[in-house]
Amino acid sequence: MSPGRGVPGGDLQVLGGAVALARSSGRPVSRIAAELGVNHETLRQWIKTAENAERPEALAESTRDAEIAALRKQVRELEMERDILRRAAKYFAGRDELVSRFEFVADHRGAFGVKRLCTVLNLSRSGFYRWLKTAPTRAAKKAADAALTRRIRTVHTESGKTYGAKRITAELRAGGVMVNRKRIERLMRQHSIQGRMLRRRHRTTIPDPTAQAVPDLLRRNFTAPAPDRAWIGDITYLPLAGGSFLYLATVIDVFSRRLLGWSMAGHMRAELVTDALNAAIRTRGGQVDGVIFHSDHGAQHGSKAFADACYSAGIRRSMGAVGTSADNAAAESFFASLKREILPGRHGWPTARAARLAVFRWLGFYNHRRRHATIGYLAPVAFEQRSITLAIAA
Repeated sequence: MSPGRGVPGGDLQVLGGAVALARSSGRPVSRIAAELGVNHETLRQWIKTAENAERPEALAESTRDAEIAALRKQVRELEMERDILRRAAKYFAGRDELVSRFEFVADHRGAFGVKRLCTVLNLSRSGFYRWLKTAPTRAAKKAADAALTRRIRTVHTESGKTYGAKRITAELRAGGVMVNRKRIERLMRQHSIQGRMLRRRHRTTIPDPTAQAVPDLLRRNFTAPAPDRAWIGDITYLPLAGGSFLYLATVIDVFSRRLLGWSMAGHMRAELVTDALNAAIRTRGGQVDGVIFHSDHGAQHGSKAFADACYSAGIRRSMGAVGTSADNAAAESFFASLKREILPGRHGWPTARAARLAVFRWLGFYNHRRRHATIGYLAPVAFEQRSITLAIAA
């Protein structure tokens, strides 16, 4: 073999030996080429040719290994995603709100990492971290809502479970808790705390066609500048088991909405309303001259016995239009509140005694504790006492 020439045809052993020697000796290619009598550039080409001959198989094997590793990694990822989704299904328990998904990420980030969890659950990582950052504020708000809910339940229970959001708000504010009514409504709605609703009516106003005409001195103006300027009266029914009724007559001061007198009986004769009127007169110490007494056109308030009782006390009678409940709306509202808050069910009280006791308790509650919207959410007696104090101070 002369320098600079290729390997003689078929002499592959020489080529292989030269390449093996050059690759294994660690010596320079030029020195080995001189020893073999081969041009060093030729030897370099032999080495390159040998490497190219080996590379396709090596590359193919390397590619196969990389593909297998990638597939294994993909399987691991899929198995992990399946595990995440299984745990999430149990964790949500039918919920799928954004908050519950953030909570799941927070609880499982140690096992799976935030990035993977957010990807699987289709969440924003930045959104999750914002949610995590505000966790202390949310916890404090949740604790405050729980404490306020306990107060709401207490007020609701003390009212006989009759108060709605407005009165509960007024009661809490009177106790020094400055709270928004909408927040009270939200918490009551969340915890299924409800006031009493209105019920069906039963007719108790039966006009007497022979009664003397009485003018309307109030004309739906149910306000007064001071106590004992105007009273209102009416009758309502109290249903009992078996279909019978008790009847309640009341006298209320327009100024304070205070219940001044009442009477309860199993009939609707004139003495029912005269008894209530006389009770109101006693409450005011007998000094009621000039008071206006307003009622509807029921036969009891239009009777001669009631007219005589008013005349004897110096009370001026007033009546609204026939068949118009709005002309005695304040009295109607009082009865609506009473029935809404203490009537136990559609069939009424089991006995007359049970009805009397329930009404008696509520009337005391109404005068001394129940907050009334038209007088600034104060109780009637408290409102009168405040007015007296202000008058003295003036």
